[in-house]
Amino acid sequence: MELRIETPQDWWAVEALYDLSFAPGRTALSSYRLRDGVDPVPELSLVASDDMGIIGGAIRYWPVLVGTHDALLLGPVAVHPTRQGEGLGGALVRDSLARAEALGWKRVLLVGDAPYYGKFGFQKVDGVEMPPPTNPDRVLGLWDWNGVKGQVTSLKTAAESRIYSR
Repeated sequence: MELRIETPQDWWAVEALYDLSFAPGRTALSSYRLRDGVDPVPELSLVASDDMGIIGGAIRYWPVLVGTHDALLLGPVAVHPTRQGEGLGGALVRDSLARAEALGWKRVLLVGDAPYYGKFGFQKVDGVEMPPPTNPDRVLGLWDWNGVKGQVTSLKTAAESRIYSR
């Protein structure tokens, strides 16, 4: 499998993969409210494709604000059921995090399982308020969260109110 940046031509295949991998109504989750009307970060939206171009995995990141600090919201990440157990999910997470760090991002946020994401360095972050209903024990962060607290808002909302600061 080759890891590469998602192209516009991949959009339908990636959306179909997310539909297959997650429960119906995935777009009703609170994290999707942070994605409404905001494009994912193109340099960090990756797919894993085979030599025939079939997508076996995908990951996207979205710019958000925590208080007045920028962050990346990781997710969704999905691997096709026929490709699970091959390490694609881990490869997508590791590669995309390396790219995010090289681009100068200082913090990454996600809502997920601590046992899985802990192996990449993610830890529970306190004082970060995702839109409800979100279990605070599943709010995990990576890198520089010292002194960063507050409500998570979409970049669209932040841009409109001009409070964005890195």
